[in-house]
Amino acid sequence: AFRLDGLTLEIPYCFIGTNDNKFLLQGIDETLLSEKVGQMMEWASKRSIIKLNGDKFRRFVKAPPRNYSVVIMFTALQPQRQCGVCRQADEEFHILANSWRYSSAFTNKVFFASVDFDEGSDVFQMLSMNSAPTFLHFPAKGKQRKTDNYELQVRGFAAEQLARWVADRTDVHIRVIRPPNYAGPLLLGFLLAVIGGLAYLRRHNLEFLFNKNVWAFSALCFVLIMTSGQMWNHIRGPPYAHKNPNTGQVSYIHGSSQAQFVAETHIVLLFNGAVTMGMVLLCEAATSDMDIGKRKILCVAGIGLVMLFFSWLLSIFRAKYHGYPYRYVCKHLFII
Repeated sequence: AFRLDGLTLEIPYCFIGTNDNKFLLQGIDETLLSEKVGQMMEWASKRSIIKLNGDKFRRFVKAPPRNYSVVIMFTALQPQRQCGVCRQADEEFHILANSWRYSSAFTNKVFFASVDFDEGSDVFQMLSMNSAPTFLHFPAKGKQRKTDNYELQVRGFAAEQLARWVADRTDVHIRVIRPPNYAGPLLLGFLLAVIGGLAYLRRHNLEFLFNKNVWAFSALCFVLIMTSGQMWNHIRGPPYAHKNPNTGQVSYIHGSSQAQFVAETHIVLLFNGAVTMGMVLLCEAATSDMDIGKRKILCVAGIGLVMLFFSWLLSIFRAKYHGYPYRYVCKHLFII
């Protein structure tokens, strides 16, 4: 009997020839691997995401032998960490892991695990990791590559995006199955009911359906929502914002032109809406029949909204596209 890394192994002693040591080590590796896989399968049968601390990480992920891949989310879920993004990413990671664990194609080729900072801070230090959440793939064979580090800021943490990354790294294709969400259909049904109720109450006077201002406002809202990046959020599933775990500073604007935060789309939506309102006020000042004093007020207000919020939009654009030539309007007044 041998005791390695906390595991007791029973190895047969009957070896023949000059390669006795080689056969002995091979037998030890096979038995150790069998016990490690069995332990991982036992944990996976109880929960789709295996929780690891420093000792388990070193034993079942870093230490050889290992013939299985491990996808690990490094996170900080304790309330005192105030990591809202970690909770959102954890929900998507659970959807992905459950989709794999309860699929008919489930094997011991890939396991999903998580390391919480408060339970495995030594692992964070070992990997020189200073941010969360982070997704890493530990391949069954060979060393880690750059692509084994998931590009969270670019791809977002939606389960579907994670599944594509896992398929690319392990050749394991996971069909993501989300739990039923009735919020969308219920909201749509409520909206249709409200519209139907209003149409019924005004059934003798449906002139509002032919009101160009109603349709113009509806079209404008749709355009503002689409141009602010809401569709990108729906596809990529980015975090709402990012909090630096070292400084505690929260970033609402992503520093790269290849990604964005949800909060960023809300800010852009607000600024675009304010610029649009300024243009509407300018049009009203030029075409309305009001007295000259009120028209001047509308004109000044419109110019102020356009200049202020458009300059802020340029500031955001400049922060994301480094080297953009235009600056804040207060520094340089320009004409496009």
